[in-house]
Amino acid sequence: MNKYIKKIAAVVAVAGIALSTAACSNGGKTVASYKGGKITQDDYYKEMKKSQAGQTALANMIINHVLDEQYGNKVPKDKVNKQFNNYKKQYGSQFSAVLQQNGMTEDGFKDNLKTTLLSEAALKDIKKISKSQEQKAWKSYQPKVTVQHILVSKKSKAQDIINQLDNGKSFKSLAKKYSLDPGTKDKAGKLPAFDSTDSSLDPAFKNAAFKLKTGQTTSSPVKSQSGYHVIRMIKHPAKGSFASHKKEIDNEIYQSMSQDQETMHDVIAKVLKKADVSIKDDDLKNVLSSYIPKAKDKK
Repeated sequence: MNKYIKKIAAVVAVAGIALSTAACSNGGKTVASYKGGKITQDDYYKEMKKSQAGQTALANMIINHVLDEQYGNKVPKDKVNKQFNNYKKQYGSQFSAVLQQNGMTEDGFKDNLKTTLLSEAALKDIKKISKSQEQKAWKSYQPKVTVQHILVSKKSKAQDIINQLDNGKSFKSLAKKYSLDPGTKDKAGKLPAFDSTDSSLDPAFKNAAFKLKTGQTTSSPVKSQSGYHVIRMIKHPAKGSFASHKKEIDNEIYQSMSQDQETMHDVIAKVLKKADVSIKDDDLKNVLSSYIPKAKDKK
């Protein structure tokens, strides 16, 4: 960081501390104390509600509580725990490190998962899928396939592995020796079955895999966000009928809708309208203004 930027950051930080200190009063329970004074809950609340971060936190709290009130019965604790355990299994020994890198605890991650599931429940309740959406999704749908892969960091190493496979080396031995994927290297590189609706795999990886027939191996390295892959198709079944995959198709459509900001904004707005939210503090009356024109005045 530039030394002048450091100085500005330091000044801003000191100014912020000075502002908070000057605003101190004696109302409410003490949050922190220092020689010559203290910061109370009232002091903290007054500062928080003036900040964008504080107002955003309140808006998120309201949305989470309202979602839980309206759709909590569709997101039981065991459903959250099941999804949490799936992620934990997927990342293996690296799970804690990944959470730490993203500034999250396990409890915080579970809260995020619950919010996501509640939002999905609201989406499915409010937005209905049309026949044309299903027909469009069916055209690009791929059924569940089973593959094995070897992940390495360099393209040249992936190409060398492909050459070794062409010369008769076993996929299992090469996966164990070279793969950087801790979850599959000791399982001959085998991944759980997935279809085109899977959102956990890199799109480049999926697209390359779906082009393979049963028994085929990629002829050149496949680049993803994780590195370079060598992929072999274990089982690529026929597509089958739409009726046999309707559930997966609908889930894929909802997954796409959940990633559209305009759609989810409309869903949350409808959820908040149904909840009849009333803001009791005049200084915070606009925290939900991006979702509803004006929250109800205090009663």
